[in-house]
Amino acid sequence: MGPPRASTALRCEPRSARCSRAPQRSRRASASVRTRQPRPTHVARRSLVLRALAVLGLGAGSALVVHRVFPSVPPFPLALAFGLAAANLGLLRGQTVALGRRLADRLLRVGIVLLGFELAAGDVAELGPARLAVVAVVVLVTFAGTRWLGRRLGLSAPLSLLIAAGFSICGASAIAALRNVVDADEEEVTAAIGLVTLCGTLAIVVLPVLQSPLGLSDEAFGTWSGASVHDVAQVVATASTAGPVALAAAVVVKLTRVLLLAPLVAGMSFASSRRSARPRGLSSPVPLFVLGFLVAIALRTAGIVPEAVLDVLGSAKTLALTAALAGIGAGTDLRRLGRLGARPLLLGLLSWALVASVAYAGVRLTG
Repeated sequence: MGPPRASTALRCEPRSARCSRAPQRSRRASASVRTRQPRPTHVARRSLVLRALAVLGLGAGSALVVHRVFPSVPPFPLALAFGLAAANLGLLRGQTVALGRRLADRLLRVGIVLLGFELAAGDVAELGPARLAVVAVVVLVTFAGTRWLGRRLGLSAPLSLLIAAGFSICGASAIAALRNVVDADEEEVTAAIGLVTLCGTLAIVVLPVLQSPLGLSDEAFGTWSGASVHDVAQVVATASTAGPVALAAAVVVKLTRVLLLAPLVAGMSFASSRRSARPRGLSSPVPLFVLGFLVAIALRTAGIVPEAVLDVLGSAKTLALTAALAGIGAGTDLRRLGRLGARPLLLGLLSWALVASVAYAGVRLTG
Protein backbone atom coordinates (compact mmCIF):
# COMPACT_ATOMS: atom_id res chain seq x y z
CA MET A 1 0.00 0.00 0.00
CA GLY A 2 2.99 2.34 0.68
CA PRO A 3 4.46 2.53 -2.86
CA PRO A 4 1.22 3.54 -4.59
CA ARG A 5 0.93 6.52 -2.28
CA ALA A 6 4.50 7.51 -3.11
CA SER A 7 3.86 7.22 -6.86
CA THR A 8 0.67 9.24 -6.47
CA ALA A 9 2.68 11.94 -4.73
CA LEU A 10 5.26 11.80 -7.52
CA ARG A 11 2.54 12.10 -10.15
CA CYS A 12 1.05 15.12 -8.38
CA GLU A 13 4.33 17.00 -8.09
CA PRO A 14 4.66 17.98 -11.75
CA ARG A 15 1.04 19.13 -11.84
CA SER A 16 1.44 21.23 -8.69
CA ALA A 17 4.67 22.65 -10.05
CA ARG A 18 2.95 23.54 -13.29
CA CYS A 19 0.03 25.00 -11.31
CA SER A 20 2.37 27.08 -9.18
CA ARG A 21 4.32 28.28 -12.21
CA ALA A 22 1.18 29.24 -14.16
CA PRO A 23 0.05 31.95 -11.73
CA GLN A 24 3.59 33.34 -11.70
CA ARG A 25 3.57 33.65 -15.49
CA SER A 26 0.09 35.15 -15.24
CA ARG A 27 1.22 37.68 -12.63
CA ARG A 28 4.29 38.60 -14.70
CA ALA A 29 2.12 39.07 -17.78
CA SER A 30 -0.43 41.18 -15.95
CA ALA A 31 2.34 43.23 -14.37
CA SER A 32 3.84 43.90 -17.79
CA VAL A 33 0.41 44.95 -19.04
CA ARG A 34 -0.01 47.30 -16.09
CA THR A 35 3.37 48.91 -16.71
CA ARG A 36 2.68 49.38 -20.41
CA GLN A 37 -0.92 50.62 -20.05
CA PRO A 38 -0.34 54.15 -18.67
CA ARG A 39 1.96 55.01 -21.56
CA PRO A 40 -0.69 55.25 -24.31
CA THR A 41 -3.16 56.73 -21.81
CA HIS A 42 -0.71 59.51 -20.96
CA VAL A 43 0.00 60.18 -24.63
CA ALA A 44 -3.70 60.29 -25.43
CA ARG A 45 -4.35 62.64 -22.52
CA ARG A 46 -1.58 64.98 -23.63
CA SER A 47 -2.88 64.94 -27.19
CA LEU A 48 -6.38 65.74 -25.92
CA VAL A 49 -5.11 68.69 -23.89
CA LEU A 50 -3.17 70.02 -26.87
CA ARG A 51 -6.25 69.76 -29.09
CA ALA A 52 -8.41 71.59 -26.55
CA LEU A 53 -5.79 74.32 -26.11
CA ALA A 54 -5.54 74.64 -29.89
CA VAL A 55 -9.29 75.20 -30.15
CA LEU A 56 -9.24 77.89 -27.47
CA GLY A 57 -6.11 79.48 -28.92
CA LEU A 58 -7.46 79.56 -32.47
CA GLY A 59 -10.75 81.00 -31.28
CA ALA A 60 -9.06 83.71 -29.23
CA GLY A 61 -6.47 84.48 -31.90
CA SER A 62 -9.03 84.81 -34.68
CA ALA A 63 -11.25 87.06 -32.58
CA LEU A 64 -8.37 89.30 -31.50
CA VAL A 65 -7.12 89.69 -35.07
CA VAL A 66 -10.57 90.83 -36.22
CA HIS A 67 -10.80 93.15 -33.20
CA ARG A 68 -7.42 94.64 -34.10
CA VAL A 69 -8.63 95.40 -37.63
CA PHE A 70 -12.09 96.58 -36.49
CA PRO A 71 -11.66 97.98 -32.93
CA SER A 72 -15.37 98.67 -32.49
CA VAL A 73 -16.09 94.93 -32.77
CA PRO A 74 -15.58 93.30 -29.33
CA PRO A 75 -13.55 90.07 -29.37
CA PHE A 76 -15.72 88.11 -26.92
CA PRO A 77 -18.72 87.39 -29.19
CA LEU A 78 -16.36 86.65 -32.08
CA ALA A 79 -14.59 83.97 -30.05
CA LEU A 80 -17.95 82.59 -28.98
CA ALA A 81 -19.01 82.38 -32.64
CA PHE A 82 -15.77 80.59 -33.56
CA GLY A 83 -16.36 77.96 -30.89
CA LEU A 84 -19.99 77.56 -31.97
CA ALA A 85 -18.98 77.01 -35.58
CA ALA A 86 -16.21 74.55 -34.74
CA ALA A 87 -18.47 72.41 -32.55
CA ASN A 88 -21.65 72.46 -34.61
CA LEU A 89 -19.92 71.80 -37.93
CA GLY A 90 -18.57 68.55 -36.51
CA LEU A 91 -14.94 69.68 -36.30
CA LEU A 92 -14.55 68.73 -32.62
CA ARG A 93 -14.95 65.46 -30.74
CA GLY A 94 -16.78 64.97 -27.48
CA GLN A 95 -13.69 64.60 -25.28
CA THR A 96 -12.07 67.70 -26.76
CA VAL A 97 -15.25 69.70 -26.15
CA ALA A 98 -15.54 68.49 -22.55
CA LEU A 99 -11.93 69.35 -21.74
CA GLY A 100 -12.32 72.69 -23.50
CA ARG A 101 -15.22 73.52 -21.19
CA ARG A 102 -13.14 72.71 -18.12
CA LEU A 103 -10.26 74.85 -19.36
CA ALA A 104 -12.73 77.64 -20.14
CA ASP A 105 -13.97 77.61 -16.54
CA ARG A 106 -10.43 78.15 -15.26
CA LEU A 107 -9.65 80.86 -17.79
CA LEU A 108 -12.85 82.69 -16.88
CA ARG A 109 -11.73 82.95 -13.27
CA VAL A 110 -8.28 84.15 -14.28
CA GLY A 111 -9.78 86.77 -16.58
CA ILE A 112 -12.13 88.13 -13.92
CA VAL A 113 -9.25 88.48 -11.44
CA LEU A 114 -7.17 90.35 -14.02
CA LEU A 115 -10.15 92.60 -14.74
CA GLY A 116 -9.69 94.04 -11.25
CA PHE A 117 -6.40 95.65 -12.30
CA GLU A 118 -8.36 98.02 -14.55
CA LEU A 119 -10.19 99.57 -11.58
CA ALA A 120 -8.94 102.06 -9.02
CA ALA A 121 -10.93 103.43 -6.10
CA GLY A 122 -9.72 106.95 -6.88
CA ASP A 123 -11.42 106.93 -10.28
CA VAL A 124 -14.70 105.94 -8.68
CA ALA A 125 -14.44 108.67 -6.03
CA GLU A 126 -14.11 111.32 -8.75
CA LEU A 127 -17.69 110.67 -9.84
CA GLY A 128 -19.12 112.26 -6.71
CA PRO A 129 -22.01 110.98 -4.59
CA ALA A 130 -24.75 111.93 -7.07
CA ARG A 131 -23.34 109.97 -10.00
CA LEU A 132 -22.36 107.09 -7.76
CA ALA A 133 -25.99 106.93 -6.67
CA VAL A 134 -27.09 106.91 -10.32
CA VAL A 135 -24.79 103.98 -11.11
CA ALA A 136 -26.02 102.03 -8.09
CA VAL A 137 -29.68 102.65 -8.92
CA VAL A 138 -29.18 101.71 -12.57
CA VAL A 139 -27.55 98.41 -11.61
CA LEU A 140 -30.09 97.51 -8.93
CA VAL A 141 -33.21 98.46 -10.90
CA THR A 142 -32.00 96.80 -14.10
CA PHE A 143 -30.96 93.62 -12.32
CA ALA A 144 -34.14 93.30 -10.27
CA GLY A 145 -36.40 94.37 -13.13
CA THR A 146 -34.84 91.92 -15.59
CA ARG A 147 -35.20 89.06 -13.14
CA TRP A 148 -38.85 89.95 -12.61
CA LEU A 149 -39.49 90.15 -16.36
CA GLY A 150 -37.72 86.83 -16.86
CA ARG A 151 -40.02 85.13 -14.38
CA ARG A 152 -43.05 86.69 -16.08
CA LEU A 153 -41.87 85.37 -19.43
CA GLY A 154 -41.39 81.89 -17.99
CA LEU A 155 -37.63 81.71 -18.54
CA SER A 156 -35.36 79.58 -16.38
CA ALA A 157 -33.84 81.22 -13.31
CA PRO A 158 -30.22 80.80 -14.51
CA LEU A 159 -30.95 82.39 -17.90
CA SER A 160 -32.84 85.30 -16.32
CA LEU A 161 -29.98 85.89 -13.88
CA LEU A 162 -27.35 85.83 -16.62
CA ILE A 163 -29.27 88.32 -18.77
CA ALA A 164 -29.88 90.52 -15.72
CA ALA A 165 -26.18 90.54 -14.82
CA GLY A 166 -25.06 91.14 -18.40
CA PHE A 167 -27.35 94.11 -18.98
CA SER A 168 -26.96 95.70 -15.55
CA ILE A 169 -23.18 95.44 -15.05
CA CYS A 170 -20.66 94.56 -17.74
CA GLY A 171 -21.97 92.31 -20.47
CA ALA A 172 -20.08 89.12 -21.24
CA SER A 173 -17.69 89.48 -18.29
CA ALA A 174 -20.55 89.51 -15.78
CA ILE A 175 -22.24 86.58 -17.51
CA ALA A 176 -19.01 84.62 -17.41
CA ALA A 177 -18.47 85.42 -13.73
CA LEU A 178 -21.97 84.25 -12.77
CA ARG A 179 -22.02 81.18 -14.99
CA ASN A 180 -21.07 78.57 -12.41
CA VAL A 181 -22.61 80.42 -9.48
CA VAL A 182 -26.11 80.10 -10.95
CA ASP A 183 -25.44 76.65 -12.50
CA ALA A 184 -26.20 77.73 -16.07
CA ASP A 185 -25.53 75.51 -19.07
CA GLU A 186 -23.66 76.48 -22.24
CA GLU A 187 -26.81 77.25 -24.21
CA GLU A 188 -28.01 79.73 -21.58
CA VAL A 189 -24.59 81.39 -21.43
CA THR A 190 -24.45 81.66 -25.21
CA ALA A 191 -27.96 83.11 -25.40
CA ALA A 192 -27.19 85.73 -22.74
CA ILE A 193 -23.92 86.78 -24.38
CA GLY A 194 -25.62 86.93 -27.77
CA LEU A 195 -28.29 89.25 -26.38
CA VAL A 196 -25.90 91.71 -24.73
CA THR A 197 -23.82 91.72 -27.91
CA LEU A 198 -26.86 92.41 -30.08
CA CYS A 199 -28.25 95.18 -27.89
CA GLY A 200 -24.81 96.68 -27.28
CA THR A 201 -24.22 96.83 -31.02
CA LEU A 202 -27.59 98.51 -31.48
CA ALA A 203 -26.63 101.03 -28.79
CA ILE A 204 -23.55 102.08 -30.78
CA VAL A 205 -25.90 103.15 -33.58
CA VAL A 206 -28.97 104.34 -31.67
CA LEU A 207 -27.59 106.34 -28.72
CA PRO A 208 -25.48 108.84 -30.73
CA VAL A 209 -28.52 109.61 -32.87
CA LEU A 210 -30.53 110.42 -29.73
CA GLN A 211 -27.97 112.78 -28.15
CA SER A 212 -29.18 115.92 -29.90
CA PRO A 213 -32.95 115.25 -29.70
CA LEU A 214 -32.62 114.51 -25.98
CA GLY A 215 -30.59 117.67 -25.41
CA LEU A 216 -27.61 115.97 -23.76
CA SER A 217 -24.25 117.68 -23.40
CA ASP A 218 -21.13 115.71 -24.27
CA GLU A 219 -20.42 114.92 -20.62
CA ALA A 220 -24.04 113.93 -19.95
CA PHE A 221 -24.05 111.75 -23.06
CA GLY A 222 -20.87 110.04 -21.87
CA THR A 223 -22.44 109.40 -18.48
CA TRP A 224 -25.54 107.98 -20.14
CA SER A 225 -23.45 105.73 -22.39
CA GLY A 226 -21.33 104.45 -19.51
CA ALA A 227 -24.39 103.75 -17.38
CA SER A 228 -26.46 101.98 -20.04
CA VAL A 229 -24.19 100.23 -22.57
CA HIS A 230 -23.01 96.77 -21.60
CA ASP A 231 -19.53 95.90 -22.88
CA VAL A 232 -16.54 98.20 -22.29
CA ALA A 233 -15.59 98.20 -25.98
CA GLN A 234 -19.17 99.10 -26.90
CA VAL A 235 -19.12 101.95 -24.38
CA VAL A 236 -15.95 103.32 -25.94
CA ALA A 237 -17.40 103.04 -29.44
CA THR A 238 -20.62 104.77 -28.41
CA ALA A 239 -19.18 107.62 -26.33
CA SER A 240 -16.30 108.39 -28.69
CA THR A 241 -18.81 109.72 -31.23
CA ALA A 242 -19.28 112.76 -28.95
CA GLY A 243 -15.59 113.48 -28.37
CA PRO A 244 -12.99 113.08 -25.59
CA VAL A 245 -15.09 114.66 -22.82
CA ALA A 246 -17.88 112.16 -23.36
CA LEU A 247 -15.41 109.29 -23.63
CA ALA A 248 -13.68 110.13 -20.34
CA ALA A 249 -17.00 110.34 -18.47
CA ALA A 250 -18.27 107.12 -20.04
CA VAL A 251 -15.21 105.06 -19.13
CA VAL A 252 -15.25 106.11 -15.47
CA VAL A 253 -18.97 105.41 -15.12
CA LYS A 254 -18.62 102.07 -16.88
CA LEU A 255 -15.73 100.93 -14.69
CA THR A 256 -17.76 101.89 -11.63
CA ARG A 257 -20.47 99.53 -12.83
CA VAL A 258 -17.82 96.82 -13.24
CA LEU A 259 -16.80 97.38 -9.62
CA LEU A 260 -20.26 96.19 -8.54
CA LEU A 261 -19.56 92.79 -10.10
CA ALA A 262 -17.81 91.58 -6.94
CA PRO A 263 -20.68 92.18 -4.49
CA LEU A 264 -23.17 90.78 -7.00
CA VAL A 265 -21.27 87.50 -7.48
CA ALA A 266 -20.57 87.23 -3.76
CA GLY A 267 -24.23 87.81 -2.91
CA MET A 268 -25.48 85.31 -5.48
CA SER A 269 -22.94 82.73 -4.32
CA PHE A 270 -23.96 83.20 -0.69
CA ALA A 271 -27.65 82.86 -1.56
CA SER A 272 -26.91 79.72 -3.58
CA SER A 273 -24.98 78.19 -0.69
CA ARG A 274 -27.87 78.91 1.68
CA ARG A 275 -30.36 77.23 -0.64
CA SER A 276 -28.16 74.16 -1.00
CA ALA A 277 -27.87 73.88 2.81
CA ARG A 278 -24.11 73.46 2.66
CA PRO A 279 -22.61 72.71 6.09
CA ARG A 280 -20.66 75.54 7.58
CA GLY A 281 -16.90 75.38 7.53
CA LEU A 282 -16.58 73.34 4.36
CA SER A 283 -15.74 76.26 2.07
CA SER A 284 -16.31 79.96 1.67
CA PRO A 285 -19.55 80.98 -0.05
CA VAL A 286 -17.58 83.73 -1.81
CA PRO A 287 -15.71 82.34 -4.85
CA LEU A 288 -11.94 82.69 -4.68
CA PHE A 289 -11.82 84.53 -7.99
CA VAL A 290 -14.02 87.28 -6.48
CA LEU A 291 -11.55 87.68 -3.63
CA GLY A 292 -8.77 87.82 -6.22
CA PHE A 293 -10.73 90.48 -8.11
CA LEU A 294 -10.92 92.62 -4.96
CA VAL A 295 -7.21 92.12 -4.23
CA ALA A 296 -6.40 93.25 -7.78
CA ILE A 297 -8.47 96.42 -7.27
CA ALA A 298 -6.63 97.10 -4.01
CA LEU A 299 -3.24 96.66 -5.69
CA ARG A 300 -4.22 99.00 -8.52
CA THR A 301 -5.54 101.57 -6.03
CA ALA A 302 -2.33 101.41 -3.99
CA GLY A 303 -0.34 102.28 -7.11
CA ILE A 304 2.30 99.63 -6.57
CA VAL A 305 1.84 97.96 -9.97
CA PRO A 306 3.91 99.64 -12.73
CA GLU A 307 2.09 100.87 -15.82
CA ALA A 308 4.05 98.49 -18.05
CA VAL A 309 2.88 95.55 -15.95
CA LEU A 310 -0.70 96.83 -16.04
CA ASP A 311 -0.55 96.85 -19.83
CA VAL A 312 0.60 93.24 -19.85
CA LEU A 313 -2.10 92.24 -17.36
CA GLY A 314 -4.72 93.97 -19.48
CA SER A 315 -3.66 92.00 -22.54
CA ALA A 316 -3.63 88.78 -20.51
CA LYS A 317 -7.14 89.53 -19.26
CA THR A 318 -8.46 89.98 -22.78
CA LEU A 319 -6.72 86.81 -23.97
CA ALA A 320 -8.01 84.71 -21.05
CA LEU A 321 -11.62 85.83 -21.38
CA THR A 322 -11.59 85.54 -25.17
CA ALA A 323 -10.18 82.00 -25.06
CA ALA A 324 -12.69 81.06 -22.36
CA LEU A 325 -15.61 82.22 -24.47
CA ALA A 326 -14.30 80.20 -27.41
CA GLY A 327 -14.47 77.16 -25.12
CA ILE A 328 -18.02 78.00 -24.05
CA GLY A 329 -19.06 78.34 -27.68
CA ALA A 330 -17.49 74.97 -28.47
CA GLY A 331 -19.62 73.38 -25.76
CA THR A 332 -22.90 74.82 -27.07
CA ASP A 333 -25.37 72.78 -29.10
CA LEU A 334 -27.20 75.11 -31.50
CA ARG A 335 -30.18 72.75 -31.63
CA ARG A 336 -30.68 73.08 -27.89
CA LEU A 337 -30.09 76.82 -28.13
CA GLY A 338 -32.87 77.10 -30.72
CA ARG A 339 -35.29 75.43 -28.33
CA LEU A 340 -35.07 78.46 -26.02
CA GLY A 341 -37.38 80.27 -28.44
CA ALA A 342 -38.06 84.00 -28.85
CA ARG A 343 -38.67 84.80 -25.19
CA PRO A 344 -34.99 85.41 -24.34
CA LEU A 345 -34.80 87.90 -27.21
CA LEU A 346 -37.85 89.71 -25.87
CA LEU A 347 -36.32 89.80 -22.40
CA GLY A 348 -33.08 91.20 -23.80
CA LEU A 349 -34.83 94.01 -25.64
CA LEU A 350 -36.94 94.87 -22.59
CA SER A 351 -33.87 94.86 -20.36
CA TRP A 352 -32.02 97.13 -22.78
CA ALA A 353 -34.94 99.58 -22.80
CA LEU A 354 -35.04 99.44 -18.99
CA VAL A 355 -31.34 100.16 -18.43
CA ALA A 356 -31.32 102.97 -21.01
CA SER A 357 -34.43 104.59 -19.50
CA VAL A 358 -33.25 104.41 -15.89
CA ALA A 359 -29.79 105.71 -16.83
CA TYR A 360 -31.29 108.60 -18.80
CA ALA A 361 -33.56 109.53 -15.89
CA GLY A 362 -30.57 109.48 -13.55
CA VAL A 363 -28.52 111.71 -15.85
CA ARG A 364 -31.39 114.20 -16.06
CA LEU A 365 -31.93 114.26 -12.30
CA THR A 366 -28.25 114.83 -11.52
CA GLY A 367 -27.79 117.06 -14.62
